[in-house]
Amino acid sequence: MNFAIESISNDILEKKLQSKIDTKTKPVGALGVLEKIALQIGLIQNKENPELKQPTVLVFAGDHGIAKKGEVNPYPQEVTAQMVYNFINGGAAINVFCKQNNIALKIIDAGVNHDFKEIENIIHAKISYGTKNYQDTPAMTQVECATSIKKGAHLVTETYNNGCNIIGFGEMGIGNTSSASLLMAYFTKNTVAECVGSGTGLQTEAITVKKSILSKVFDTYTPASPLEALATFGGFEITMITGAILKAAELKMTILIDGFIVTAALLVAHAIDNKVLDYCIFAHASEEQGHQKMLDFLGQKPLINLGMRLGEGTGVAVAYPIIESAINFMNNMASFESAGISGSE
Repeated sequence: MNFAIESISNDILEKKLQSKIDTKTKPVGALGVLEKIALQIGLIQNKENPELKQPTVLVFAGDHGIAKKGEVNPYPQEVTAQMVYNFINGGAAINVFCKQNNIALKIIDAGVNHDFKEIENIIHAKISYGTKNYQDTPAMTQVECATSIKKGAHLVTETYNNGCNIIGFGEMGIGNTSSASLLMAYFTKNTVAECVGSGTGLQTEAITVKKSILSKVFDTYTPASPLEALATFGGFEITMITGAILKAAELKMTILIDGFIVTAALLVAHAIDNKVLDYCIFAHASEEQGHQKMLDFLGQKPLINLGMRLGEGTGVAVAYPIIESAINFMNNMASFESAGISGSE
């Protein structure tokens, strides 16, 4: 599946936006990162008065074959489905933060090992009841991978068509830090040991076991392309997020990147088309130890670092008011001329 992503580079518009920013009633550069965000979103939207419309977080949930054994995860696989019910019932951190900041929230069953039947308040997009165990065979087939990417893209298109122009992604899936670690090792060329962290709370000895198991998995395969790596090591939630990111960039949406898992999906998208980074704002630095290495690889700095490592898109929801502040100063702050204040010579 091809995505037509355009660069946001526009020298004429950039000069206009920068002039607008610099002539606000403040010293040049005094609003720091907020000024960079305002400039980036103006370029993404190709307008001097950018606006944020119907911010939305899509949370994709999926299970991982390796988690059935419990060798790399302290929580049983059943927790994925239990947390999805918690999302549906409004009891998770992402529900609280989205409600607080007026962000729409959608929950997607990408591939949970549970039948949600016709339960409301969930989008039924299941590819299968979890991936296969990549200790034995690739996590998914190429067909499953392609179908998952298309579904992620379709869901973003629907969200865009409903008026959204700024979107973030979250995830839930016991075992998905293992998939993210393997993808990180493939794309960044770090060793698996450098990519593996505690996940949902593994202690030192268990982390050592996890590193050993995943190193053996990594050495078993030699994926020849980004999509083959995704099919080999990924989860259905990670795969759908990959397609969602690529489609959001094609649609010129501002993309808010969460933590370790979502950034793993971005690594795949970036390998497919590096222009996707033009559209991304990195919400936070996860405490999962591989995340900072991912950010360094991509040459990006996060907006906040609060020691969070929950996932679910919580970093996006917490950081969103900062992005609102950037757009509000851009559009509502007086200029030296309009305020009748003498500017710098």
